[in-house]
Amino acid sequence: MKQASFLVMAWALSCALPVCAQEQHSHPVPERLGKVTFPTSCAPSVQPDFERAVALLHSFAYTASEQAFRAVGDADPSCAMAHWGMSMSYFHPLWAPPEGEQLRKGSAEIDRARELGAGSLRERQFIDAAAAYYRDADHLPPAARAIAYERAMAEVAKSNPDDPEAQIFYALALIATASPTDRSHANQKRAADILEPLYRRFPQHPGLAHYLIHAYDSAELASRGVDAARAYSKIAPSAPHALHMPSHVFTRLGYWDDSIASNSAARTAAHAEGDVGEELHAMDYLTYAYLQRGRETDAGRVVGDLRAMSPLSGAEFKVGYAATAMPVRFAVERRQWAAAASLEPLAQSPPQVAAMVYWARAIGHARSGRPQESGADLTRLKTCLQQLQSSGNMYWATQTEILSEAAQAWVLHAQGHGDEAVRRMRSAADREDAVEKLPVTPGPIVPAREQLGEILLELKRPQDALREFQAVLIAAPGRRGALKGAVQAAELVGDAQTAARLHAQLDT
Repeated sequence: MKQASFLVMAWALSCALPVCAQEQHSHPVPERLGKVTFPTSCAPSVQPDFERAVALLHSFAYTASEQAFRAVGDADPSCAMAHWGMSMSYFHPLWAPPEGEQLRKGSAEIDRARELGAGSLRERQFIDAAAAYYRDADHLPPAARAIAYERAMAEVAKSNPDDPEAQIFYALALIATASPTDRSHANQKRAADILEPLYRRFPQHPGLAHYLIHAYDSAELASRGVDAARAYSKIAPSAPHALHMPSHVFTRLGYWDDSIASNSAARTAAHAEGDVGEELHAMDYLTYAYLQRGRETDAGRVVGDLRAMSPLSGAEFKVGYAATAMPVRFAVERRQWAAAASLEPLAQSPPQVAAMVYWARAIGHARSGRPQESGADLTRLKTCLQQLQSSGNMYWATQTEILSEAAQAWVLHAQGHGDEAVRRMRSAADREDAVEKLPVTPGPIVPAREQLGEILLELKRPQDALREFQAVLIAAPGRRGALKGAVQAAELVGDAQTAARLHAQLDT
């Protein structure tokens, strides 16, 4: 398993942050967010602060960017673009869409921008594009409004071919509206074609490296994102998200030591800034990387830190997802079935988050030899699925259906219905392979195809199991469970050479 030398650099970056400076009783290192040039018709005195706010926006430091744009608006009350920036800080193209108070605030800010009127056609185009996202929010789902924004930004980019920001925001819109079922990654490739030439011209721009990582966050494209991944944390080390983002590429390629370094630095920075959502996001990726590296004690320490945090609610998706996924990963990847069966969802968890817990509980009971105790959790999974389908949330409905099928397969297997268990798990695996993950997660808790390999091993079908484990390792290099399963299967079929090659990857 190829490991890169990122540890020292990431430690140094993390200690360039105020928290380390305070511990050393030295002056904080000057803020580093990268270089953004975004001319506006606002007062010249606020231009540097406006560009700093845009740099924060490009690194998804949304709370900080909203505050920075608000300060610009306070300093220049006629600056319509400050209100555009505030509205964009509520948008979150690649995260859970705004709803409730956030949606109301974002809509109010873009309305204020339009009332003030921008000083140039280009600025009005940016404002009108954001307005397209917030328009008819009471009637149109977020996905439809995101497509309306992407189309509006396409016009902005077309009208301003020499404006890097127009091209960059359009590329982000393409990534945000990419269909998770499009395995050709057409939108991501279009975005990369826009971003790559700009990145060569403006290597210190935070959005370019950041969005290239997102564009390349797939098994097919990850190898193209290594340079951007290595650069982004150096461009904007003052932004916790910039320290975390390289791990999206590292996770895809199985560079676990690099992912550990990246997320350790991001966690430290996010904690220093009081950004609980970003801290938990980094902790989830960190837990995953520790488990893949075989460092279970370290993973357990992170999960222990989670339990020591103040009571968390599942209401905020980014917080709820990470805080739920970590203990589920820790129990299931270590095959601690009693622990898995005893998990409880966070209060106010949305159905797609609670479903992870019900899946873990169902398979915990089944794999402990008590399949009859899985019934209640299978029913809860079905309820989660129905809630998601009725709300039109089809991406998460598909993911929940995959969890439900996988849980049913383990119950069937425990009941002695091996052939039906294989059929159900293969169906889940095929469904999962057809849909890309979202940035909120490093990947499934355990890929359904890896679970299929485990069932086949237990049914004494090692040749079939080896085939499934090897397929997992193509899509997710370095997955520890798949490596261990493949080694066992290869040994059972007498393929000593394959077993030795795969076993060596467990130790590197």
